[in-house]
Amino acid sequence: MNSGILYATSAFLCWGLFPLYFHAINEVPPQEILAHRMLWSLLFLVIVLTARQQWKWLPKVLQQPRILLSFMASALLLTANWGVYIWSVNNGHVIDASLGYFINPLVNVLLGLVVLKEHLRRGQWIAISVAAAGVAWLTWQAGQLPWIALILGITFGGYGLLRKTAALAALEGLSLETMMLFPLALIYVLWLSFHGQNTFINTPHDSTRWLLAAAGPITAIPLLLFAAGARKIPMAVLGLLQYLSPTMQALLGVWVFHEAFTAERMTGFLIIWAALILYVAEGLWVGKRAK
Repeated sequence: MNSGILYATSAFLCWGLFPLYFHAINEVPPQEILAHRMLWSLLFLVIVLTARQQWKWLPKVLQQPRILLSFMASALLLTANWGVYIWSVNNGHVIDASLGYFINPLVNVLLGLVVLKEHLRRGQWIAISVAAAGVAWLTWQAGQLPWIALILGITFGGYGLLRKTAALAALEGLSLETMMLFPLALIYVLWLSFHGQNTFINTPHDSTRWLLAAAGPITAIPLLLFAAGARKIPMAVLGLLQYLSPTMQALLGVWVFHEAFTAERMTGFLIIWAALILYVAEGLWVGKRAK
């Protein structure tokens, strides 16, 4: 239990610090960062799989089109999530990005209702309704939908749903997704190189090259820590820990990147946080009764 909490907390702390990493390489266009993230992630995962002698799953999976299609869909959702997140951090929308991961648990509940035909308890319906009111308030105040938060919440929720029903564990699943994304990333980086626009080659800063190469372990290690922790602790504890990341991101947005956090915006966040508190409290109460 204690080691599981340590692993999961470490993963969420890493994710919470992601804005600092992407901001450190903001001279690189978001789409190029995304491509390098795919390339270096695959290299890192190949090293891990080889060290663990964990390749037996691949030939079997390649013979099952249904599994391949499922992971192609999850790979595309992951790409969309990464791309929007990187763009939002490098364009001064860290707080909006953090909101996406605050509403993600409620998106998961909705997806469970719509896709898996799960039954929602009254408390869950109330929590979702309160969160919807918060989104409506933010939309009315800004004059537009909080599209960054909604895209991040929906894409990561869809990704989680596909991985929840997937046939592969975390390491193998992430490796397969990255293998599928690798050709597109490689073609794009080669195209940039051909046109003299590859920042990895052109930048005068060695630190930028090292940071781009570090995208592999920076991406994979938190996912592996999360997978290790999730197996050892109850879902209720995991659900509480997951709010570390968006909380840290929101604080970084306000204190480090000095993004505007008006009273109206704070009101919308407070409504959504109230929905999350209600959602977590209801789940803990139901779990306690069942126990």
